[in-house]
Amino acid sequence: MTAISVNGLSKRYATITALDRVSLSVEEGEIFGFLGPNGAGKSTFINILLDFARPTDGTAELFGHDCQSEGVAARERVGVLPEGYSVFDRLTGLQHIEYAVRSKNADDDPIEILDRVGVREAADRRASDYSKGMKQRLVLGMSLVDDPDLLILDEPTSGLDPNGAAEIRSILREESERGATIFFSSHILEQVEAICDRVAILQEGELVAVDSIDGLRQSIGGGTKLLIDVNELDDSTAEAVRTVDGVETATVRDGSTLEVTCTNDAKMNVMVELQGLGGDVVNFRTEEASLEDMFVAYTGGRRE
Repeated sequence: MTAISVNGLSKRYATITALDRVSLSVEEGEIFGFLGPNGAGKSTFINILLDFARPTDGTAELFGHDCQSEGVAARERVGVLPEGYSVFDRLTGLQHIEYAVRSKNADDDPIEILDRVGVREAADRRASDYSKGMKQRLVLGMSLVDDPDLLILDEPTSGLDPNGAAEIRSILREESERGATIFFSSHILEQVEAICDRVAILQEGELVAVDSIDGLRQSIGGGTKLLIDVNELDDSTAEAVRTVDGVETATVRDGSTLEVTCTNDAKMNVMVELQGLGGDVVNFRTEEASLEDMFVAYTGGRRE
């Protein structure tokens, strides 16, 4: 069954188009990453799924229920970690989880949930005194109550150190293994690459790519990244290499290394171009294009 189904979704605010005819589907059990530069429309998309905003055109459904006309039924099986969440100042961490358990009429053990998200030792402290990372974990814990079939998470690792982010990834994998669908936005591309089955890239309200990491890698030229050490290198060299057929991006790294993403067939043409420019190639090597390389290629160089 399809967990998320969106067709022709648009959202306009006066002269601003936040979403422009976006269509995508997320199947049950997928871990799906949602990427885009700031202002691309990611939060607007999530707000429509949660009925915090109404679309101008198009439809959005969760498990076959329209997010606007059947909002209660659509959200019944959903756990949410929203953007801009806030905690209740006077409630302890434990009371937050107890509140979530009561509101969902669930039978979860609040202490077990606090332990799972790493804030058990602070269970009796007021949540307003938690650090940003602890608050993030607490709200994630609230979203896990009653084993939701779909988790919608906006920046789930924001505010966490690398160890904390790794723990959250582990929790998300566990949720996926029990059958939950996970849809999350993130600006930390490494986190997405480490865990997602598929990703979507949103740019200025338009969906510019939806695919697996390997699929995106192939679509920007076979997944080849050349790292070429050159004795004399400046921005004009990179500009010249960008004109070679099959080259997607060319940038100077650390003043002496040219980083090029291109088709496999273009590799030799890049080397010939460098020789024609009088560059002395000291060394070169190839790597698979990372998600960051792909993101840059699809968004025209705009990193989130």
